[in-house]
Amino acid sequence: MRIKPSIILLSMITALIAALSSCSSGTSYAELLNEENKSVNRFLVNQKVIPYVPADSVFETGPDAPYYQLDNEGNVYMQVLSVGNGEKVTDDQIVYFRFKRWDLTYYKTSLDDIASSGNMDNMASSPASFRYQNFTLPSSALYGSGIQMPMAYLPLNSEVNLIVKSQYGMTNEISYVRPYLYRIRYYKSMI
Repeated sequence: MRIKPSIILLSMITALIAALSSCSSGTSYAELLNEENKSVNRFLVNQKVIPYVPADSVFETGPDAPYYQLDNEGNVYMQVLSVGNGEKVTDDQIVYFRFKRWDLTYYKTSLDDIASSGNMDNMASSPASFRYQNFTLPSSALYGSGIQMPMAYLPLNSEVNLIVKSQYGMTNEISYVRPYLYRIRYYKSMI
């Protein structure tokens, strides 16, 4: 008796689904996304949030400024700390930046309780960079699209706090499904 290829394919798909559904962590991707949303909401609950970008791109600024939702799905939120005096960025222009970030999964009541990482506090380390809207380069794609989004609205030399959910974050961290709060300063040249 000859087994039909469609039966073999169906058996392989069933085995793959069974293997994926019995992950050792026992947590599904949907559950991880739900936890990520809870972490972001826990941080934003004590912040003023505006669910859109102002039509004139005139943002309130400072540490008490609201967080503006930059995309329709709520994956990126921006608080403008200071509007820079530099030029607006053009496509494929290199942008240097210094950043500090906190994993919001661990946020309870204060950022002081969470370890940060990044290059903002270490001037001996080189700044990171990307080419604006050029995701074909590994160096630009590495940090994800979220960190580039403020450049659509702000000039260089600006500083922002930016909440970035995993889908818009660093490409090598997407599968961890962790949201980060970034503090970023954007520059035209290496500083």
